[in-house]
Amino acid sequence: MMDIHNRIKKGVKVITLLIFCAITACTSKNQKISYQRECISINKNWKFFKYKFGSDTLIYDIRPDVKEYNDNKVADSKPTEAEEITQTQFVLKPWILPTGNNFIKDETKRFIKPSGNPGGDFDFVSGNYNDSTWENLDLPHDWAIAGPFCEGWGAEVGGGMGRLPSHGVAWYRKKIEIQESDNGKSIFLQVDGAMSYAVVWCNGKLVGGWPYGYASFQLDLTPYVNFGGQNQLAIRLDNPPNSSRWYTGGGIYRDMWLIKTNSIHVSQWGTFVKATNVSSKEATINIDISIDNHSKKDVTVNTVTNFVVLDELGNVTSKLKETIETTDITILSNESSNVSGKVTISKPKLWGPLPNQKPNRYEAITRVYVNQQEVDTYKTQFGIRSVEFDANSGLMVNGEKIKIQGVNQHHDLGALGAAFNKSAAERQLMMLKELGCNAIRLAHNPPAPELLQLTDSLGFLVIDEIFDVWERKKTPLDFHLIFPDWYEQDTRAFIRRDRNHPSIIAWSFGNEVGEQYTGEDGAKIAERLHNIASDEDPTRPSTASMNFAKPDMPFPAQMDIISLNYQGEGIRNAPAYKDLKGIHTEPLYNAFHNKFPDKMIFSSETASALSTRGTYIFPVSTGISAPVRNGAGGDDEHFYVSSYELYTADFGSSADKVFQSQDKHPFVAGEFVWSGWDYIGEPTPYYLARSSYSGIIDLAGFKKDRFYLYQSRWRPELPMVHILPHWNWSDRIGKTTPVHVFTSGDEVELFLNERSLGRKKKQAYEYRLRWDDVVYEPGELKAIAYKNGKKWKEEIIKTTGEPAKLEFETINDKISVHNKELSFITVMVTDQNGIVVPDAHNHIRFHIEGPGEIVATDNGNPADMTPFISTDRNVFNGYGLVIIKGTSLCTGDIKLIAESDNLESTEIIIKLNP
Repeated sequence: MMDIHNRIKKGVKVITLLIFCAITACTSKNQKISYQRECISINKNWKFFKYKFGSDTLIYDIRPDVKEYNDNKVADSKPTEAEEITQTQFVLKPWILPTGNNFIKDETKRFIKPSGNPGGDFDFVSGNYNDSTWENLDLPHDWAIAGPFCEGWGAEVGGGMGRLPSHGVAWYRKKIEIQESDNGKSIFLQVDGAMSYAVVWCNGKLVGGWPYGYASFQLDLTPYVNFGGQNQLAIRLDNPPNSSRWYTGGGIYRDMWLIKTNSIHVSQWGTFVKATNVSSKEATINIDISIDNHSKKDVTVNTVTNFVVLDELGNVTSKLKETIETTDITILSNESSNVSGKVTISKPKLWGPLPNQKPNRYEAITRVYVNQQEVDTYKTQFGIRSVEFDANSGLMVNGEKIKIQGVNQHHDLGALGAAFNKSAAERQLMMLKELGCNAIRLAHNPPAPELLQLTDSLGFLVIDEIFDVWERKKTPLDFHLIFPDWYEQDTRAFIRRDRNHPSIIAWSFGNEVGEQYTGEDGAKIAERLHNIASDEDPTRPSTASMNFAKPDMPFPAQMDIISLNYQGEGIRNAPAYKDLKGIHTEPLYNAFHNKFPDKMIFSSETASALSTRGTYIFPVSTGISAPVRNGAGGDDEHFYVSSYELYTADFGSSADKVFQSQDKHPFVAGEFVWSGWDYIGEPTPYYLARSSYSGIIDLAGFKKDRFYLYQSRWRPELPMVHILPHWNWSDRIGKTTPVHVFTSGDEVELFLNERSLGRKKKQAYEYRLRWDDVVYEPGELKAIAYKNGKKWKEEIIKTTGEPAKLEFETINDKISVHNKELSFITVMVTDQNGIVVPDAHNHIRFHIEGPGEIVATDNGNPADMTPFISTDRNVFNGYGLVIIKGTSLCTGDIKLIAESDNLESTEIIIKLNP
């Protein structure tokens, strides 16, 4: 397994050396070739300025007046109807809507841009405006992550959105040079993600924009460009408060690109490679190509597509002899046309999930010719695989049954916020791979394009999701305000961008939407979205996740596969939950299976179990699942939830309860746990905290005890055993202190100070072994796990000494500035023997020497309101995190030093590579 891990990691490192622009292959600025397609990163050296709402009148549209709103609601609260709004002021919407025209299929419904130039007289859009006092920064950028946190009841930003100042209006400005030699080309601005209501001016002219903050979009700058001179870009973002149930971040938080092409070129996200009749012997490769003619005359074009094989590191290893050539077609001036072709290749290298399969990939290289002259080239990475969705067998990939062992992931990267960083995303995925996770549900919005490149290369299965709300709202200013105008453009653009990724197995066009409650009306909206998804991609099923809709309702009938949130194992149906308010649902796997015998069923959200890493609260529940209450799994003073991993959100279930339900219904394809990592916002059950409690891994990237419970199930071949709680309980001598053990073995013998406390064997539907009557005494706990009667694995935990020193640990001691690589360094408080002190909370001061910078620190405590940018903080239960980056393009050593009163200091060297 270590060899696989190392090969994967090497592969990801090589991939991070490549500059991607969505799926499009781009040449660097200095590598000009005949057809002149360039994709230039323009992330560097932007000017930034932020102010409060109402400082200008350049709004996309009017919004409801939110006088009072309480976001301290249970996550499965019923969404409500939108408010009626009467337009009373000038808005930019008519000038922005035409940006999405290419994604509206019915041309009669496309928008015509009005005359006029709103905002053209506003100082910030002018090339002559003096922005020297503005902040200078690089993209991706999240303006909110530096904080400070908004604390307390009635804070400007509440717990739901993470207590960080993500709301407000901000401007980004940058001058770009366009050469005279580019005259005649098409010039585009591509934005991979801007939160939100983006509006773009070029040289004082309003170009367009896109309101949905998670969408990637492209604008044609050609009519506005000064060829042979400087061009001023000005981008206004408007991020409302009360616009989400989790932390959105704020700003241009993904990459920005300037794209130059011939006026005759492959359209934005204009290729679709599909593999059919797939077997180990052969596969048919079909390609659809959309070509734009932005020239002033009609042209006749043809295309040639070649294929190359990529190795596990992303390098080209060989070229296939097979080629797809399309016949000549004529494209009218300022029109687009589609061409397609297919070819059969023998002995394809199939893409599939580890450990039994390999994520092999290919690249299609499409060249466009006009009069035998090459005018454009476009590269598309793809994979060849067959995916089947069987109502009784579950998911089959290349003929192998794959049990979905998935997690849900929000888009933030912990202390880094929403600003995407590939090395941070890689770290998250690699830890999930270690867990045994093989699937990711992207909750509840399109991800950064680079994340899907990682899931492709690492062999994860993906449910790609776009909407959390439709027309009914969950928060006053969420996406319901723009859904009626933009749902088609957003859905088509989302699928068109992502459809060549082999890791994606299905589309999700909704999560727990309020239209579940509206009968036929809601089902009609679901049908429209389903039909759009099928039209854009007939090769994959589409669905929406349901926490309320029942089998006999019209809503689930619109789904290709049945996607259930919590309903499979039941919601508030166990004895400990029976008196709680909210949705009450008995386990519904059988009911859905009987109603839809031909549709595969999976759980898109399970568990929502809660815990704070390394904290244990007594007494311990005698059942297998219970809601959190003060003194019963919860600590209302410190905002802690017990790590015995038995406690849940009011609507949730423990891992043990979920495992039982899944095992009793073998036709269910698997689960996506809520959630893989903790995320900023939604701090259930403690609203005054900053971040969630539901992760298997905490916000800083430290494993909770639950990590080992899932690993014991998801990696049965891995010898492992894990004991909880820790054994530092000076205040519990002589008191009952339950001991639980997670193992991939089938029985365990537990010893306390070399005395056997008995050997226990897992029974049917039992996933942990419990010694609930252990009386605490200091010393040593040892668990010896057995499998099939033979010793499998052993673990020992000990009562530690007092905190004595600091120690550092990292998995990446070499980083590169060019690749925006980060080093994630763990600081530990240990006793004199080097054992981590599990109840230590010492205050640590960090400083750095050499060509580096501390980007952020964290400790995984959801209630810690120390700003992430602080260079000192307390460890939490023995552990803290420091994230550093390089600040020079040259080779050098970065020295990180940690100090704390009365503790021995420590330091670590991180190598900076060019």
